Amino acid sequence: MKSTLNKFSIAPMLDWTDRHCRYFHRILTKQTLLYSEMVTTGAILFGKGDYLAFNQAEQPVSLQLGGSDPKALAQCAKLAEDRGYNEINLNVGCPSDRVQNGMFGACLMGNASLVAHCIKAMQDEVSIPVTVKTRIGIDEQDSYEFLCQFIEQIMPYSQSFIVHARKAWLSGLSPKENREVPPLDYERVYQLKKDYPQLMIAINGGIKTIEEIKTHLLHVDGVMVGREAYQNPMLLTNIDQQIFADSHPIISPIEAINLLYPYIEKELTQGTQLNHIMRHTLGIFNGRKGAKQWRRHLSENAHKKGAGIEVVETALQFILDNEDIINNG
Repeated sequence: MKSTLNKFSIAPMLDWTDRHCRYFHRILTKQTLLYSEMVTTGAILFGKGDYLAFNQAEQPVSLQLGGSDPKALAQCAKLAEDRGYNEINLNVGCPSDRVQNGMFGACLMGNASLVAHCIKAMQDEVSIPVTVKTRIGIDEQDSYEFLCQFIEQIMPYSQSFIVHARKAWLSGLSPKENREVPPLDYERVYQLKKDYPQLMIAINGGIKTIEEIKTHLLHVDGVMVGREAYQNPMLLTNIDQQIFADSHPIISPIEAINLLYPYIEKELTQGTQLNHIMRHTLGIFNGRKGAKQWRRHLSENAHKKGAGIEVVETALQFILDNEDIINNG
C-alpha cells in the first residue's frame, strides 16, 4: 500500500477541472498535483466518450472516481493506471442529489465498511496510490468520534485522506451552499493528524492565500485549494517557489497565455471550440488594467463558430495596451 500526498493540489471540480483547465494550470505551476473532474464508473465503463483522456503534459494528475461498486471501481482504477494517471481518488465528499442517487459521494460516509471494501478492491488492482476525499461529517453525524470511526475503517487499505473541513448536509442545501454554509472546522482536521500521525492528511475548504497554505502545512501534510485557484489562477504562479522551494522563475500572466497558444492551435484543428479552452483563463489578469476587457472580449467572441487564435490575440491586446500606458506614463 503506497501512501503519499502532494503538499499542494487543485481540487477536482465538476465542469471546471477538465483537460483544458489542467493544461492551463500546468503552465502556471509544475509541482502542483492536478485532479480530474469526478468521473463515474458508469461513464468510464459504459459511456460513449473517452472519459480518461488527458495530456501527458498535465502530469502529475490524479483521477477522481465516483462510485460504490467495488468491482467497477477496481476495473476503472486499473484502466486509469494503464493510461498513466498518478493516483486514484475516491469521492466521499460530494453532497449533490445526483451523486446521492447514484450511491456515491458524501452519503458514503454513512457506510464506512462499503468505502473500505471499495478502497481495498482498487488497492488490490493497482500499484499507484488510492486516496480518499471526504468531509468531516454528514447531517447529524458530525462528531469528531464519528470522523475517527470512519477513518479507522478505511486505514487498513488507504492512509491518505483529503478532508474538506466542513460537514455536508445531504438534504436541504445545494452543492454550492454545502461549500459555504456549514462552518469550517480546521482544528478538527489538525486533531486528526495529531491523533493519527501515521496518516497522510491534506486539508481543503475556504483556503485562499499563500500565507494560509503555509499555516495549514504546519499542521497537516498537504493543502488542496479549489475555487480560489480557478477564479484567481495567478495564485498558482507562486506555488512552486513558495510551497515547493522550486527556484524556477515565476511566470507572468502574459507569458502564460503566450505559452498556451500552441495548445489552442492544435486543439482547434481537432475540432475543439475556443471557448472550451479560454473559459478557464478568464481570471488570469484579475486586478490588472484591461482585465475587464479581456474577460468581456473572450466571453462575447470565443463561443462563436470559427473563433480562432485571433480572438485571444485581440483580447490580450487590451492588456498589452495598458502595459504600454503604464510603462510610458
